[in-house]
Amino acid sequence: MTDYGWTYVLKQVRLLLLIALVCLALLALGLMIGYSFIGGGGNPLEVLNPSTWQDIIAKFSGK
Repeated sequence: MTDYGWTYVLKQVRLLLLIALVCLALLALGLMIGYSFIGGGGNPLEVLNPSTWQDIIAKFSGK
């Protein structure tokens, strides 16, 4: 009986991890589409660079 409980919990944790990974992938895809195609930023993978985010944050914070 105890073994069944742990397998159920592990299945649920795996499902949550899968959903989190899919959400992260969709977020990255949405950022790339918004940055390159809608925003005219050029290379879609450039939005994933930390330097791009530093520039974006600097524009919004006024620094």
